[in-house]
Amino acid sequence: MIEIVRDRVNELTDKYDNKRENLLCILEELGQEYGFLDETIVNEVARAFNISQTEVFSVASFYHFLNTKPIGKYVIRLCRTITCDLAGKDKILSALESELDIKMGETTHDKKYTLDYANCMGMCDKGSAMMVNDDIYDQLTPSRAVEIIKSYK
Repeated sequence: MIEIVRDRVNELTDKYDNKRENLLCILEELGQEYGFLDETIVNEVARAFNISQTEVFSVASFYHFLNTKPIGKYVIRLCRTITCDLAGKDKILSALESELDIKMGETTHDKKYTLDYANCMGMCDKGSAMMVNDDIYDQLTPSRAVEIIKSYK
């Protein structure tokens, strides 16, 4: 596994160069390919950039759309802005947690769903909003959010 990751990181540093400004691009590609950025990936990127694993992990964990732990096939991100709070986000969250039998930040046992927050989706005039992978849903109610999730089963 290490050799495969090392080869892929080397390909990406050849493509983007191993300058600090390209670190995020490389982490995004690796995250898309492998699903999440595990310790092997973080270590190999650190080696390629000649920086510490802590620096790479700091970048990977700072950006909300990079994952440092396994995630479900469907990642449900609920907007947590004040606008969505006022539009009933807490009731929607309760309905999703009940439907999926997980809490915010967790992944279902079958690895199908992960429930997480997003800081803003740009849907403030149509809140509450959520994303399922790359699909955005707005004007949510608790029952509509559950219906949407059920459609991914």
